[in-house]
Amino acid sequence: MTETARWLAGLAPALSLGGSGVALVRTRSRLSGVLMIVAAVGLVGAIVAWTTLDHATGHRLLVASILLPGAMAVLAFPEGRAAHPVDFCAWVVVAAAGVIATLDAENGTIVLVLGYCSGLVLLGILWWHFERADDRDRLAILWFSVAIARSGGTLVIVGILFGRAGTFAGILGLVVAGPAMVVGVQRPRTVDVRGLIVQVCVFTVVGLTFVSLFVSVVALLEVLGVDDPPPAVLATIGLFCAATFHPLRVMLRGVIDELLFGERPDPLVAATRVADQIGDDPVLALRAIREALVLPYASLSEGGQELAASGTAVTHTRRLSLALGDDAIGEIEVGLRPGDLGLSAADEHVLRIVAPLLAQTLRSRSLARELRASRGAAIAAIEEERLRLRRDLHDGLGPTLSGIALTADAVRNTMRTDPGGADELLRRLRAEATAAVGEVRRLVYDMRPPALDQLGLIPALHQQLATTRTPCGRQMQVSIDVPSDLPVLPAAVEVACYRIATEAVMNAARHSGTDRASVRIAIQDDDLTVVVSDPGVAAGPWNPGVGLSSMNERAAELGGTLQIEQAPDGSTVCARLPLP
Repeated sequence: MTETARWLAGLAPALSLGGSGVALVRTRSRLSGVLMIVAAVGLVGAIVAWTTLDHATGHRLLVASILLPGAMAVLAFPEGRAAHPVDFCAWVVVAAAGVIATLDAENGTIVLVLGYCSGLVLLGILWWHFERADDRDRLAILWFSVAIARSGGTLVIVGILFGRAGTFAGILGLVVAGPAMVVGVQRPRTVDVRGLIVQVCVFTVVGLTFVSLFVSVVALLEVLGVDDPPPAVLATIGLFCAATFHPLRVMLRGVIDELLFGERPDPLVAATRVADQIGDDPVLALRAIREALVLPYASLSEGGQELAASGTAVTHTRRLSLALGDDAIGEIEVGLRPGDLGLSAADEHVLRIVAPLLAQTLRSRSLARELRASRGAAIAAIEEERLRLRRDLHDGLGPTLSGIALTADAVRNTMRTDPGGADELLRRLRAEATAAVGEVRRLVYDMRPPALDQLGLIPALHQQLATTRTPCGRQMQVSIDVPSDLPVLPAAVEVACYRIATEAVMNAARHSGTDRASVRIAIQDDDLTVVVSDPGVAAGPWNPGVGLSSMNERAAELGGTLQIEQAPDGSTVCARLPLP
């Protein structure tokens, strides 16, 4: 190796380790950062010793830098704790191997064996830490492992083809180790590291297969007597082997996906797992989708508003509409895996299978909200009615009855001394009693018109509407259209129909400027429909009042709706009241 190549081979990992160490010093991996800085200084010292002193000193510094602070930086990653006996034993073994290799650095066999031993210990301790770490530390370890595996796999393949595999692999491993540690600690969610695992495994296996196939063909030629194949033959063999690269990569991608992530390659299995976990909580459903399809992010939205999300948001996403029949319920948005330009056909298939279930979840939540709102409105209406009755009894009937009691006492006191005055008091008493009876009847009528019990809905409407007059004193001419097979209605629906119809006709008499109106009652789609129309035109601008609010409240209490339409040729009030 020339002096220039030696400087480049030493400075590249030294700069990478030193810069990464400085970055790690400010993180929770402070110990690893300090050790990497020491290793970088040692590498620079080894290069200087090679050029100014002697080869033995430089070689000893190189071995010491890699096998002592370099290896211990990996041991201390990411937290730098050694509280467990396993950690303590690993530190002792690696330190001992580094010291022995440094003292006998000229013995290549000893250095190689101890280096392999340290590497195996580092591999084992990283795996041990990974199995016991939380999600944050696991991501950091995965980043480091993927970087080392990718660099090592790449340069082993290159080394087999062009020589110096160990040298090239070691140099690149040192170059990428530090940045991988920094990314794993500071920004582990930059991309989905699990996707990188698949890529590394596929690349390594396919590359080794390619090299093995090439070497096997060349060896076969030598067996057949072709000891020195010409370049054209080697190029042809390389092209033949390269033709298998892409199909082998695609096949291995599916196999490794299945080995690592199991259910994702099989849409039916993945969809079944997701369907089993979809319930009332959309967050759990989204998490199940992410785990089954190995996606970094998923969210549900309704009406442009996000309802739930799972994972870390990414730049590239895919949106799918959720619908039940012709009704659009919402949308699901999923993040694409690193390196993917879109979802695979299998992923699309899984999402299409689970989309109706997600839509049903959204519909159930929407219906639950509407039910809570309706229940709240009904409770509020009941409380308002109770408050009104309390107020009417306390302010109206209460004083009247108290006055009757006082008048009765006065009659008893004056009956013998002043018969004429007692007679006047009795007349007043009767008037007060009559007023009290009228007040009771009014309260009863407000709760439920007696005519409904005495006559029924349709005769009661005829009776009430026959007394409706315009401000000019003209009697309203009201036609009532009712189906002959109108069933017996629930009491609440019957009262609401009566009140809405009479109030709508009263509003027409007051504001429409006409003395004609029509009332149509029908059964449509398990709803009682009440339509009140008039051909009049309001003299001024129309403003909703107490009557409209009352009709709206009565329809809403039953879970129904009320619509009012105004046109140049008249106005229409349409109420839909659900039937149980």
